[in-house]
Amino acid sequence: MKSLSRTELERSLRESPQPLYLLVGPERYLRDNAARTITAAALVGTLLREFNESSFNLLRDSVQAAIAAAEQLPMMSDRRIVRIRDFARLREADEETLIRYLNNPSPATVMIFVADDLDKRKKATKVLLDTCVIVDFPPLKDSEAKAWVKSRLKELKVSADDSVLSEIISLVGTDVQTLFNEIDKLASAVADTNRITSAVVDELIGRSRELSNFELGDHILANNRKRALETLHRLLDDGAEPVMLIGLIAGNYHRLALAKHLLAKGGREEVFRNVSLPPFKRDAYIANLQRNDAAKIARGLQLTAAADLAIKTSQATPRLQLEMLVCELAG
Repeated sequence: MKSLSRTELERSLRESPQPLYLLVGPERYLRDNAARTITAAALVGTLLREFNESSFNLLRDSVQAAIAAAEQLPMMSDRRIVRIRDFARLREADEETLIRYLNNPSPATVMIFVADDLDKRKKATKVLLDTCVIVDFPPLKDSEAKAWVKSRLKELKVSADDSVLSEIISLVGTDVQTLFNEIDKLASAVADTNRITSAVVDELIGRSRELSNFELGDHILANNRKRALETLHRLLDDGAEPVMLIGLIAGNYHRLALAKHLLAKGGREEVFRNVSLPPFKRDAYIANLQRNDAAKIARGLQLTAAADLAIKTSQATPRLQLEMLVCELAG
């Protein structure tokens, strides 16, 4: 089946929703917003929406229950919606049940599959890719995140200089949910002036964000396990959420992979046109790029994704998973 960009998805929904969608990628805020957009388009004009909308998590719900919901007729509606998450651990017998439905979906149901990533070794994954409309949600580039922040500030009727936007991205990262929370917090703080300044950013986003993006990432990339663990423990003790820290580590590796490519393609200036960093950090960042090869960066992304899944599936405690991750990355 064809892949669509986020913009193309919105345009296609003006015509008619398709029976199968696969929303995949780590950018959860935009991915979940797309699921809501598809749902709204499919159930437009429906009075009994709660009777025509079901969600299943296959870590705890059965495939059979999800398929049964999909095969029910809508109640006083043209369509019903079934959302399915966490289907990466399907047993082989359950895979066959899902595949049968994918090859013959109910015309009255819009089924939305949502995933951070896909296990392409599984048979069901191949069928999903063949039968679903696919929309990818990779981490945003710094320039994309900045554009999103500008759009959000416009909605809030708040302004900020371009340098302030770059500072926010540098401190917070490009995860949109985290940006949403921080931008709204900043906007509330400047309700009297409706203008966000660098001083306000420094005061409200604070030291923990700076440590998250700079110290922790720097120590990991420098293979300084002791300092990386000390920084991690300080952040956790200050109340930082483990999932947020996983996102920051993953974001650092995604930016590193992008910067590695840009450094080879266009040199140092090309890197800093796409990756926002304060000037005093740039030399060290280039040194890290040169010290870490593509295989190590790819391994960092794989280890971070595995730790994220382990936290979500309650394998040991989030703190222990983060400690093990940092030890492996900084080893």
